[in-house]
Order: sequence, then C-alpha cells, then structure tokens
Amino acid sequence: MTDQQTKAKLFRTLHVAGRPLVLFNVWDPGSTKAVAAAGALAIATGSWSVAAAHGFPDGEKLPWALALDNLVRIVTTTVLPVSFDIESGYGDDPAAVGRSVSGLLAVGAIGCNIEDSFPATGKLRAIEDQVERLRAARAAAAHTGIDAFINARIDVFFQAGPEAHDGAMVDAAITRAEAFAAAGADGVFLPGVVDIGLIEALAKRSPLPLNIMAGAASPDLAALARAGVARVSHGPGPYLAAMRALTDAAKAAAL
Repeated sequence: MTDQQTKAKLFRTLHVAGRPLVLFNVWDPGSTKAVAAAGALAIATGSWSVAAAHGFPDGEKLPWALALDNLVRIVTTTVLPVSFDIESGYGDDPAAVGRSVSGLLAVGAIGCNIEDSFPATGKLRAIEDQVERLRAARAAAAHTGIDAFINARIDVFFQAGPEAHDGAMVDAAITRAEAFAAAGADGVFLPGVVDIGLIEALAKRSPLPLNIMAGAASPDLAALARAGVARVSHGPGPYLAAMRALTDAAKAAAL
C-alpha cells in the first residue's frame, strides 16, 4: 500500500457505525512501529502526546516545523494510512489552516483532526468562524487531489465535567456537526463525553461518522460499538501508559 490516494480511500472505508476503527494514538516513529506491529489498520497521532514527547505542552506550543518533521518520519516508517492531529489548525485565519493541511498532505498524511476551540483558552470558536476554517481545509485538500479525511473535533463536552453533560449539550454538538458537515468535514470527534446514553444519541443524530475518545471513565469498546460509534481514539492514554512503564522499569533498575 504505497499510493497516498489509495490509503486515503481505505481510511475512509474503515469508518463504519457499529464496527469502530480503533486508533491507538502514536507520537513518533518508534511508537508507530509498535502499534503497526500489533495489527493496527491505520495510524493516528495525538497532539498532546507528540508535544509531550518533544518537551512541549499541548496547545500548538510545539513548533509547526518540528511537528511536520515528526510527521515525515512517522509516514516513512509505515505503509499504513496516517492521520495527523493539527489541533486548531496551526493558524490564526482560514488561509493559514489551509496551508497547514496542504503541508501535511504534501508529506504523505491522508487526513487530520481540526478542533473548534482556541488552543490558548479552550473556549469554543463561533460556529461561522470554524466553518470558514474547515472550508479552507477542504479546499486545500481538494487542490492536492487527495481525498483527505477531515475529522472535525467538537469540544462542547470539554466545557464542563461529565456530571454536567446533558441533552442540551448533545443539541449544541449536533448543531455544530451539521454546520461542519456542510463545510466539508468527513467525521466528527467528540472527546470528553462518557455517558453511553448521550453517546448513543449523538451517534443517531450525527450527520457524519462519530469518533469518541477512550479513557478510564468511558464505556468499553463493545458498548461503543452497540451505540453506533464509528471510530475510537485513545488520545494521550498510550503515551501516558508507556511513560508509566518506563518509570516503573527505571525504579526497578534501582537507579
């Protein structure tokens, strides 16, 4: 599997409601090799993990040139499709987001995550502003001729803890999902929601394949599949687990 467009088309077909694509998020070429060897169908980075592995906090603090260089090395490490987390798009305006998407596709990625909150504050962008950013991303992808998968992350459920999540937040998320679908997104990513009833409601109403983040408080994979989820991401979990294992091994070595 060497053709980028072939990989892009394959990645798109892996998003099936009720049979979710599981992405055990990586952060560098070594973790990419390990996850691929475990039988992964595709590779996806997680911005928090990539930043931490390079000594930076999350929130687009990792310089774009370094992020892109890391992506180059990940893409050349594997024959699997690679989706790249670009946080809020690494750009203050839609044109800059488009340039970011052009850059990641130019080095072999087949898709990306773009979130709808400001990296500095976590505050949600206005829907109309995010629509323009996604339109720019879609136009950039179309210009390359690659059928890139643009995963629109919606941070509605990050605005409050799980105990405050309710049907009104589902409505707000779906309003955004519908606008983002019209702007050219291919999937919606709703991290933070863990209530299986809310997840099922989101899956039923979403105009696009639903991506949920796995975590200690989230339902298990079987429950997410029954709810109609099409993609499950592990976010920073794999990196944190690896670092705990490394710390434990160092302690056992009696340094």
